[in-house]
Amino acid sequence: MASLRTALIFLLIAASTVVHVVPLLAVALVKAALPVARLRRASNAALTGIAESWIGGNSWMVGHLLCTRVQVQEDAALQRDGHYLVLANHQSWVDIVILQKVFNRRIPLMRFFLKRQLFWVPLLGLAWWALDFPFMGRHTPKQIARRPELARRDIETTRRACEKFREIPVAIMNFVEGTRFTPDKHARQSAPYRHLLKPKSGGVAFVLDAMGTGLHAILDVTIVYPAGRPSMMDLVADRIPEVRVHVRQRPIPAELLHGDYQNDRGFRIRFQQWMNGLWQEKDADLARLLGE
Repeated sequence: MASLRTALIFLLIAASTVVHVVPLLAVALVKAALPVARLRRASNAALTGIAESWIGGNSWMVGHLLCTRVQVQEDAALQRDGHYLVLANHQSWVDIVILQKVFNRRIPLMRFFLKRQLFWVPLLGLAWWALDFPFMGRHTPKQIARRPELARRDIETTRRACEKFREIPVAIMNFVEGTRFTPDKHARQSAPYRHLLKPKSGGVAFVLDAMGTGLHAILDVTIVYPAGRPSMMDLVADRIPEVRVHVRQRPIPAELLHGDYQNDRGFRIRFQQWMNGLWQEKDADLARLLGE
């Protein structure tokens, strides 16, 4: 019976994805053909509505077909038409499903900065493109050292994306660690946190600089799986008994809105100190949520 239920959930997810992606692409193509910017902006509501419907279906399956309990503690006043930067720790692809379940239709549709290779994911890559998710190169420090223009290319991608985001309510999502947590990665980094990898401040700095006062708050999200880090298969197979989520709304420090992170060493140090302090608090939140 468990195998049949898992197969049924996979089938429902696939069917829902096809049902939503087809009209999403149709609206995106119409939007691209519209000659007037005002009409293109108006079509964003239809695109967002389709995406939120797809997320709502997935969230319904988590709530009704699985036994996973999602416990949420909120220290935030969420706004459907807000402008947020969402920061979260990252352990699994399940994180995205949980974030969408917690925030769907309560804040604007979350946009992620994605690796360029993800554009080729069947159906979803085109859906992310239609929703203006920015695709980044995600180059290593060694690659950037050999070819500095790669860093400039990603910065320009960030700026172009943020110009679009200024026109609409938005929640820009950033997994600050840059990769999923594993004990091996944690050991290689010699990270000063018990439950987190080192935060990468550059992406956050570039978004704050590009958006400026276009963002009104940070949503600092901590996600915990008491039974251990899960996979997507664990979720679909109903092997995640509980997820704990803490949402804390934070003001954006005014002194961090305008600065040259790349070229101003003093600003970069101050920004990293702020980010490290936030991550220390998150590490303590993780320990608390785990009951340590």
